[in-house]
Amino acid sequence: MASRLGQALNARSEILRLSEAAHDAVLLPREPGGLSHGLRAALAARMCRHVGDDALTAHYESYLAHSGDLDLAALARPGGGCGDPPHDAMARHTDLLTLSPREATRQDIAALKAAGVSEGDIVRLSELAAFVNYQLRVLAGIKLLKEVEAR
Repeated sequence: MASRLGQALNARSEILRLSEAAHDAVLLPREPGGLSHGLRAALAARMCRHVGDDALTAHYESYLAHSGDLDLAALARPGGGCGDPPHDAMARHTDLLTLSPREATRQDIAALKAAGVSEGDIVRLSELAAFVNYQLRVLAGIKLLKEVEAR
């Protein structure tokens, strides 16, 4: 397909493929480090709740339910904690990155380290927050385009 439409469809297909690969790499990595699959799902659901995306929240809640890490369920709700200092610090950090990312500073990274979160897990947490917030923005854009089309 050499036409503009063909090029656009090919680009869209590639973006979807790469987004799906990123989803799997961030949510279900072979080596999860200190962010179990259940913790990742709980934090992703939390971010989705902050933005009010019920469908994506349900998607991540199903991952949490299948993970067996139900002791982390409280982290899936804004303001919720599980009593584990590193996990609770990670939850607060995802709140910051979702609601006020421009306000994140080095002190916030220092707070994660002080709570016992390793540097590798800080990177993993940042990847998770970046992907889920990207996903939320793409979905918001698609919803907006559908609303404009419906007019």
